[in-house]
Amino acid sequence: MSHEVNSNPAGLPANAYTELQPGEEYVPIMSPHETVPEVNTWSVIWGLLMAMLFSAAAAYLGLKIGQVFEAAIPIAILAVGLSTAFKRNKALGENVIIQSIGATSGAIVAGAIFTLPALYILNLEVQFYQIFLASLFGGFIGILFLIPFRKYFVAEMHGKFPFPEATATTEVLVAGEKGGGQAMVLVVSGIVGGVYDFIIASFGWWSEVFSTRVIAVGQTLADKFKLVFKMNVGAAVMGLGYIVGLKYAAIIAAGSMVAWWVIIPVFSYLGDFITLPVGANITMLIKDMSPEQIFSNYVRHIGIGGIAMAGLIGIIKSSGVIKTAFGLATKELFGGKQADKNSGLRTQRDISMKIILGGIIITAIMIFIFFFFGVVHNLGHAIIGLLIVLIISFLFTTVAANAIAIVGTNPVSGMTLMTLILSSVILVAAGLSGPAGMVSALVIGGVVCTALSVAGAFITDLKIGYWLGSSPYKQETWKFVGTVVSAATVGWVILLLNSTYGFTGSELPAPQANAMAAVIKPLMSNQPAPWMMYIAGAIFALILTMIKVPALAFALGMYLPLELNTPILVGGLIAHFVSTRSKNEKLNNARRERGILIASGFIAGGALMGVISVILKSAGMDWKLHEWSETHGAEILGLVMFAAIIGYMIWDSLKAKVEE
Repeated sequence: MSHEVNSNPAGLPANAYTELQPGEEYVPIMSPHETVPEVNTWSVIWGLLMAMLFSAAAAYLGLKIGQVFEAAIPIAILAVGLSTAFKRNKALGENVIIQSIGATSGAIVAGAIFTLPALYILNLEVQFYQIFLASLFGGFIGILFLIPFRKYFVAEMHGKFPFPEATATTEVLVAGEKGGGQAMVLVVSGIVGGVYDFIIASFGWWSEVFSTRVIAVGQTLADKFKLVFKMNVGAAVMGLGYIVGLKYAAIIAAGSMVAWWVIIPVFSYLGDFITLPVGANITMLIKDMSPEQIFSNYVRHIGIGGIAMAGLIGIIKSSGVIKTAFGLATKELFGGKQADKNSGLRTQRDISMKIILGGIIITAIMIFIFFFFGVVHNLGHAIIGLLIVLIISFLFTTVAANAIAIVGTNPVSGMTLMTLILSSVILVAAGLSGPAGMVSALVIGGVVCTALSVAGAFITDLKIGYWLGSSPYKQETWKFVGTVVSAATVGWVILLLNSTYGFTGSELPAPQANAMAAVIKPLMSNQPAPWMMYIAGAIFALILTMIKVPALAFALGMYLPLELNTPILVGGLIAHFVSTRSKNEKLNNARRERGILIASGFIAGGALMGVISVILKSAGMDWKLHEWSETHGAEILGLVMFAAIIGYMIWDSLKAKVEE
C-alpha cells in the first residue's frame, strides 16, 4: 500500500480500530516504505509556536477549573488549517510533528500547575529556575520511561484500547488531508466559545457558577441540610465533558453526587451534636460550616484516598504490561542484529535503547544536582528525592498510559497526591520537615507529576503516528524540544498569574494546587493528617473495583468540586444525544465527530480568551461588573446563557452530513 494511493484517503484502513487476526498486518496511510515530509523548518517552528501558545492557555484554564484540556485536537486542526491555507502538498507527516511538539504544552502544564502554585499558596520562597527545572526534568523522565512501552501500547494492543483522544485527533488529521470544512467548524465554535467565556471573565455580564441558592427553598436546603446544586456555566468545561463522553462523565458526576448529596448531609446531621472542632487546623464547628467548607475540610480527603488506591490497583493490574515492556526493551538492548531486523522500517524505529538508557542516567544525575544545590542542600535528602522520583515515575507510567488509552483522561493529580503523601512521610522520617520540607516535597511532586502527565499524553501522540505512518524516532526526538519550550513558558505564566491574581482567591482558585497545599502542610508540620479519611476513600475504591465500577473516575468526582463535574456531565449527555438520534450509524458518527470539533473549539477558544483576559487585567484593564456578577440575577442569566450555548452545540452537531 503506497503513500501515493492513500495520501488523500476516504479514511483510515478498515482494520485501524479492530484487533488484528493472526498473520494480519496494519498498513498505515503513509507507506512505511517511502520517505515522507515530517521534520523540517515549517513543522518545527509551528510546533514550537503551538507549544508556547497552548502552554499559556492551558495554564490559565487549569488554574481556574482544576482540569487541563488536551491540546492535541485543537493543534491538529490548526495544523491542518495552516497547511491548507499555504497549499502544502503531502502535509500529513508535517502535521503529525506539529501536533506532537505542540501537544507537549498541556502535559507540561498539568504537571506544573497541579503542584508548584502550592509553593505560593503556602507563602514559601520559590524561584523561576525551580519551576522550570522541575517541569523540564519531569518531562524528560516521562518521555524516556514511556518509549520502551510504545510497542506494547500502540502495536501489541492494536484494536484492544479505544484511545479516544488519539482517535479524534487522527480523524481530524485524515479529514484535513481529504479537505473539507472541518477547520471552519473549529474556527466558528472557537469564536463562539471564546467570546462567551471572555464575557464571563472580563465583563461579568452573567455569573460563572449557578447554584440552587438563587431561590429561597435552595437557600434553606443549603443552610439547614447542607444540600446544594452548583454548576459552572462556562463553554470550555462543557466542551471537556463532551470529549470525555457520557460513560465516564456519569461516573465522575456520580462520585460528586455521593460526596455532596450523601456524605456532606450526613456530616451536617452528625455535626449538630458535636460540640468541639474535629480535625487538625480546624477551628469551626461542623454545624457552623457551609457545604463547601465541609467538602474541603473532610469529604475531599475521602476522594484523595480513593484516587491513591485506584492508582495502586492500576499498578497491580499493569504488572503484566511492565513485564512485557521490559522483555521488549531487553531484547532490543541485548538482542543485537536480531532485534534490529524487525525495526528496519521507519514506522517501527524508536530511539535506540542505549540512548534511552544513557538519557535516563544523565537526567537522573541532573535531577540529583538540581535537588542537592537548588532544593534540599543535603546529600542524603537529595538521594531520597531522586529515588522517589525514579521509582514512582516508572511505576505510574503504565497507569498514566493505560488511563489515556482507555478513557482519554490522565488521573495525574491523584497519583501526585499519593506521591506527596509518600514523599512527605519519607522526608519527615529522614529529618526534613517544616518550610524546607514542604518546598522539597512539592518540587519532588512537581517532577513526578510532570513525568506522569507527559508519559500519558505522549502515548496519544505515538498512537496517532502509528495509525498514520509517522516515524516514531522523529516524534520522540522532537518531543524533548517541545518540552524545553513548554517548561519555560509555563514557568513564566505561573509567575505572571501569581503576581496578577494569586492562587487563593476566587479568580484563579488553583483547586489542585490548593489540595496539595492542604495535604502537605499538616504532614510537614508534624500535625496529624486526616488518615481516617484517606483510608475510607481507599476502601471506597476497593469496593468500587469489586463491583466493576471504574474507581478512578468515581474518586475524581468525589475530589473535584461539584460545580466542575455537573457541566462535564452535561457535555457527556450532549455527546450521547447527538450520536444516537439517527438509525444511520454513519450519520451518528458524523454528528459525533462534528461535535468533537465544536467541543474542541469551545475549549481552545475559552482558554485562549482567558489568557487574553489575564493579560488585560495585568495591564490594569479591569472591566468586570463585580457587584452584579455576584447577584442571583446574574446566576439566573448565566443559566439562560448556558442553555443557549447547549442549544447551539446540539444544533450545530446535528448539521453534520455523512460525507463529512
